Amino acid sequence: MSLTTPTTNDVYLNIIASLESTLNQTIPLLPKSFLRVLAKTLAAVFITLYKYGGFIFLQILVKTATIEDTEINGAIISPLKAWGELVGIGAPDAATNAQLLQNVTVENQVGQLNTGTQLIGATNGVTYLTVGTVLLNAPVVQVTIKAVQDEQGGGGAGVIGNLDPGQIVTFANPIDNVARDTVVDSQIVTGADAEATDVYRQRILDRFQKRPQGGAYADYELWGEEVEGIINVYPYTSDICPGQVNVYSEATVASSGNADGIPTTAQLQAVKDLIEFDENGLATRRPAGALVLSLGIFRSGFDVTVTGISGVSDLAAVQASITEGVTEYFLGREPYIPGLSAPPRRDRITSSGLGGIVEDIVTAAGGIFTSAQFFQTGLLTPLNLYNLGEGEKSKVVNVNFI
Repeated sequence: MSLTTPTTNDVYLNIIASLESTLNQTIPLLPKSFLRVLAKTLAAVFITLYKYGGFIFLQILVKTATIEDTEINGAIISPLKAWGELVGIGAPDAATNAQLLQNVTVENQVGQLNTGTQLIGATNGVTYLTVGTVLLNAPVVQVTIKAVQDEQGGGGAGVIGNLDPGQIVTFANPIDNVARDTVVDSQIVTGADAEATDVYRQRILDRFQKRPQGGAYADYELWGEEVEGIINVYPYTSDICPGQVNVYSEATVASSGNADGIPTTAQLQAVKDLIEFDENGLATRRPAGALVLSLGIFRSGFDVTVTGISGVSDLAAVQASITEGVTEYFLGREPYIPGLSAPPRRDRITSSGLGGIVEDIVTAAGGIFTSAQFFQTGLLTPLNLYNLGEGEKSKVVNVNFI
């Protein structure tokens, strides 16, 4: 049975038909006829109830529940967050504010730089405040600053507050005894955007599908992915050290600052901590005899060569589509965990899979091609099959067209 919401006009016509049937007479066509006005009013009420009921129905499924706050009978609730709390993963990860270590040039070694002093990023317009008081007792002193405000009104949280070493942050007002410009030395805390709704929704679905089991592979995956910025966790029992669990983590580019998704040291430590202790600091998670080794994934690079493309009207556009397609194909490969990874297996890179992507793109453009091959970067022998190993993911380094 299909449930379709009628239009207001459909309901209006049904009401008119019912009235005519009940009264055994035709209702006048005048638009201001009492019964026609009444029918339109009732139709509007019924449609509101239809849509309200449809909205409520969508909230009973995680895939369609809304994350926006909704007021129902005086209670304000976010249905998707309520599902997250019910299943035990809490609210979405909040955005984090970047913290930077600045080199401040001291012109006169007297006094101190007070906490809460305001600075402005020269390239991003973000407002920063100094954290802690620093004595001006050396030609160059280091001070920690934290992003607190941005031009979009986001409170300085997120990737907008991140800066690379060497970039300039300027004091908002001249400060006695120090130069106006400061230079970023390093990033202490990497700013990360708030967790996206689709990522949060998938975490809830994963928790429903992979309930905690006291130390199974699925548990390590769920525990590790509680860390802000960690999107994939791949646990393996060690073949060398009995009782050891090797946990490989992948982070978002925004949170790690690494284009390959390699987690920061702080993120790896956070993964280890959340595997060993719950949010209350209690050791209710990993088995007592398990030793956890928190590691980052690593990327193996591959080159792709496509030869003999012909018969296409826009070769550059086809080449760009192929580059995008094969890049997504390699980035979509991931390690296989027995009993945890759902089919189909994505740890295998095959020449047939690569050729199929190129075939679809070239054929759609009305052309043909001769071959598509892939190579490990730095090697000249083409591969027909490559199996990703423990903690290994792949990426495309070069796509060549001949």
